[in-house]
Amino acid sequence: MAVDTNTTIRRECLQPAIYWAKPTGAEIQEVVRLAGFTGRSAAEFLDLADKSGRQIRRWISGENEIPYSAWALLCHAAGFGHIWETEE
Repeated sequence: MAVDTNTTIRRECLQPAIYWAKPTGAEIQEVVRLAGFTGRSAAEFLDLADKSGRQIRRWISGENEIPYSAWALLCHAAGFGHIWETEE
């Protein structure tokens, strides 16, 4: 199965929480990839209780919604900067 490595992260997903649009599973998968993480290493990075990567897979599949805080940290690790900061 080929993996699409050209997923674009929508601008509205890279905003402070007050303006944030939830990312799609493909966007979550792409940010994890850009950060250089596997599901397991992303779980470690986020200090999730279950370090197996199962929660990351649930976010990617859409079974669970990713919390903004986890998304923001993954985006920072992927090189998108401090998306939580406002311009004010």
